[in-house]
This record gives sequence, C-alpha cells and structure tokens, in this order.
Amino acid sequence: MNYKKIILKPLKEESLNRFHPWVFSGAIRSKDEQLKEGDIAAVYTSNGDFIALGHYQVDSITVRVLSFQEVEIDYAFWLKRLEVALAVRKSLGLIDNPTTNAFRLVHGEGDNLPGLIIDVYGTTAVMQAHSVGMHCDRLVIAEALSELVGARIENIYYKSESTLSSRSDVMANNGYIKGGNADNIAIENGLKFHVDWLKGQKTGFFVDQRDNRSLLEKYAKGRKVLNMFCYTGGFSFYAMRGGATLVHSVDSSAKAIELTNQNVALNFPEDKRHEAYAVDAFKYLEQMGGEYDLIVLDPPAFAKHRSSLRNALKGYRKLNAKAFEKIKPGGILFTFSCSQVVTKDHFRTAVFSAAAQSGRSVRILHQLTQPADHPINIYHPEGEYLKGLVVYVE
Repeated sequence: MNYKKIILKPLKEESLNRFHPWVFSGAIRSKDEQLKEGDIAAVYTSNGDFIALGHYQVDSITVRVLSFQEVEIDYAFWLKRLEVALAVRKSLGLIDNPTTNAFRLVHGEGDNLPGLIIDVYGTTAVMQAHSVGMHCDRLVIAEALSELVGARIENIYYKSESTLSSRSDVMANNGYIKGGNADNIAIENGLKFHVDWLKGQKTGFFVDQRDNRSLLEKYAKGRKVLNMFCYTGGFSFYAMRGGATLVHSVDSSAKAIELTNQNVALNFPEDKRHEAYAVDAFKYLEQMGGEYDLIVLDPPAFAKHRSSLRNALKGYRKLNAKAFEKIKPGGILFTFSCSQVVTKDHFRTAVFSAAAQSGRSVRILHQLTQPADHPINIYHPEGEYLKGLVVYVE
C-alpha cells in the first residue's frame, strides 16, 4: 500500500479511537501535497501511528473512514463490504421476498460504506454517492455489485448529480452504469408503486418509511386521512388498504401529485375515496376545516446544516401546532423529522411545544425511527436521522 498521508493535530484521534468514521478539517495538521479529492488517504496521529484509511474530500468532513486497519482498498474490499450488507438484508427477509422487492441494500456509515447509498427497486439498483471518493469508485463498486447479485439486478442507475458537496469541483452525471430498462414498478408489502429514479427525489422513493406506513395502515380503518408532503403517496395507499373512508394527499409539487395519483390508480383503480392537491402545505393546513381524524406530517428536511437548526425547530413547531389545532378529537397524528441535525430530543420538544400551544391533551402512542435496512452504526449516532411520533389527540 502506498496511500498519501494525512497527519492529525495532537489528541485529535480520540473520536477515531472510538471508531467514529469521520475526520473533520479542523483536526488535520498537514497532508500530502499530491492528495486529490476522491483519493484514499492514510490517516496518522501526530505521533506517527496509523489510525485509519478513508476517502479524502475538500469539505468540513474531510475524510470518511473506510477501514481502521491497513488494508488494500480494492475490488475484493468492495465485494466483501457488499457481501456483508447483502447478508444483513437476507437476515431481514428482504431478499427474494415476493411481497417486497424495494429496500435499501447499502446505507452509508450504517454499512461501513460512508458516502454510498444503494436502493433496490425490483430488478434495478439505484446508486448514489455522497462523497467524491464514492463517485470516483462507482464503476468498481457497480462491478462488484453485479458479481454479487447476478441476474437479480438487471439495471444499475447512478444518480449523484445533486448529492456531492458544493465545495467540490467534481461533476457527477446521472445515467445507467448497467442495463437501461425503464420498467419502474416496484412492490412494498404487496402494494405497487412507480419509482421515478430518473427525475424523482433521492433515489426515487422513500423506502425508509416502509414500517411506519404499515403501522399507519392499522390505524386507518374508518378514518378520514390527510397525507401532507405526500410525495409519491406511500402513506395514502396504505391508508386506503387499511379501510380509510377518505384520503387526501397534499404536496406543493405537481409532479409528486401526478405520481401519487398513478400509484393510487395502480392499487385502487377508480376508487373515489382519494383526492390529491398540489398546494403549499402550510396554506392547506391554514385553510382546511376540521374533518380529518388521521393526519400524516412527513416534511422534507427542514435543516440540512447545524446553522439552520433553530429555524427548523420553529418550522416543526408551527407545522405541528396547526395540525393539533385542526385535527378532530380522538384523532391520530403521525409526525416526522428526517433532518439529521435534529435529534430525537429536539423533535420531541418541538412537538411538545406545539401540543402545549394548542391546549389539547396529547398522548404518545409510538416513537418511530428508520427500518432495519437503514442500520445505524453504533459508533456513528448521527446515522439515526429519521424520527417520528404517533400521538393521540383528545
């Protein structure tokens, strides 16, 4: 091995000694002048002791650690990491499952592959890089993935145009690395849905809400449901299968509403219980009446950086306060935050404040998180990004 070196400042190896997989720019004393973005860097303490290998990037997170051992980062390395990720999904019953063929195969730090996301939709894998290093290694990773899964995956679509750091000079172009089949219907718990991996958000669908959608289905019978920030309508068609008497889906994006209507039609053609509206969420909540007794609030991330945390919490309070104000007595609210910088305590306090503002009596029924195919590296608590509460409102 002949990797270029990064030397840490004194005592800045403490988090790495606890196996945290990030090296921040402020911890670095010096680096090899030839080190380029995307390179594998060998990280050493100020005393000259090896401590980690990882992808180098010009960003606040300067190194994303791939290994705490001196190993070769080659084809065999990627293949082994993907094998372990696949074994986890097999243990969860997600491989060759006739009722669910949509799941996350690789979840970044949670699978010891920081900066890499791979979601599977039927016979298509959508790969997304969140670091320049993973972008540079995308072809060898795709090759290892193809060897590992064989004929199960016919297409590998690479989608990283908008996920690399704005500080980077590297440009990523979306496109097929393998295949090119546009058949985009996938299955989740027996329900069908279109996945727009070409132009949709993230990898095309939010597979991280699978378990929470199933829970909502159990509460939907006989209720009038409002699905805010519906995107592709996942909560909506689960509510319909659960026996909701009415389901309204709301999103500011006309494209999202189009996808929602397509997905509802796939599962419940000509069903008159569902209507969808392309309108701003806060405007809809302000103008609506009190007809709903099950409301879903699943907004996009209000805070992508710590500097925006305060405004994000204000947004969550405002959003939930309006839902508490309008929901019927005996109603149930499913409310979420997917902002990584918003902790469980932050979010719960925001919802508590909103409940107190409304003056309603509120009980927590469930505390929700991401599903098991989005595992959390025990040394990387930041990986627990999805927070949710299910509350009963008197």
